[in-house]
Amino acid sequence: MEHRRRGETAPLTAIKWGQFVNLGVRVAYRKWQTSPAAGFVAAARNADWGRDGCSLQGNLRHPYERWSVRYTHHERRYAAGHVIVLQALFDQLSDAKELYRLGDPEWLGSAVTELSSYTSWYAPRGNRLVKATIRSLGV
Repeated sequence: MEHRRRGETAPLTAIKWGQFVNLGVRVAYRKWQTSPAAGFVAAARNADWGRDGCSLQGNLRHPYERWSVRYTHHERRYAAGHVIVLQALFDQLSDAKELYRLGDPEWLGSAVTELSSYTSWYAPRGNRLVKATIRSLGV
């Protein structure tokens, strides 16, 4: 995974997928939820808003340390079902110790293609769909 700044060609850091012990994703549904002001509202609601509302975070091995990076929110809002499936994918690949699959374009493309064929992803069902999908792809 490469961490880049907007407009710069060289990555700030490049981390091999095998270095991740676990990796999670935080997703704000709307772009305004990633503003610093939204962080104050989030504290009262226990929500994943504020500057880290769109971020990846995890633990690295050798040396064992915390790692996080923010990403830019898309102009459109993220659908709740998509957020549920994305978080379930990260969680389940972390639990299975298969995070390197996120760096495999063929595997990830197959997973996205299969998951995009579903239309209803509320939380319990979304988790089951992700589990069935990654199992069918050999995880």
